[in-house]
Amino acid sequence: MSAPEPQILPNGRVVRYSFNERMVHWLAGFSYIYLLLTGLAFWSPWLFWIAMALGGATVSRELHPWAGLIFVLSTFLMYRMWHRQMKKVPSDKAFWDAVPHYIRNEDEQVPSADRFNAGQKLLFWGFFWCGIALLLSGLVLWFTHLVPWNLRYLRYAAVIVHPVAALFTIGLFIIHVYMGTAMERGAFGSMTRGEVSSAWAKKYHRVWYDRLPRSTAAKTRNGA
Repeated sequence: MSAPEPQILPNGRVVRYSFNERMVHWLAGFSYIYLLLTGLAFWSPWLFWIAMALGGATVSRELHPWAGLIFVLSTFLMYRMWHRQMKKVPSDKAFWDAVPHYIRNEDEQVPSADRFNAGQKLLFWGFFWCGIALLLSGLVLWFTHLVPWNLRYLRYAAVIVHPVAALFTIGLFIIHVYMGTAMERGAFGSMTRGEVSSAWAKKYHRVWYDRLPRSTAAKTRNGA
């Protein structure tokens, strides 16, 4: 088996996300935003103007379920890439105990995290399970005419499950954006450029940083 690709570069930058990881993340992100906007338009008459701004009611109604399939597919791809790193570990409890310090940006009081901290893991599993609930309920709503009358309770359940799961994802989305832009400054750039500074990696994800394979030049520069 070939040696792992260096993740700490000669210039001191750290490869945080690969191109494939970033592509899948943004595929999920853009499809979710479209689902969010069109879903809100369907949910309340006060927000129906959103559907008109996105091409009209018919276009939004036709594209919404297809965008949902793209979102679910990308969610499953993220599961395939990251589920092993999203497992609960003993250090996660220390993170939750330190959440008040995390919120107040008292970084010196927050324990070192692996590649993903406990909050990021919660977001990941929340989106994953809500994605499954949205898929199953969405299919029932999409193909209502195929649901036999003796299974009509599936229609009633889908009408409730779909918006409830969507509301949960909206809450998770708001937290995700806040964490990626305000809580961990530089996290947003890592998902666009794929790289972060060594200082950023040490500050927020020291456990992960210490395990990263170094390039030969980086080892020489760091005295390894």
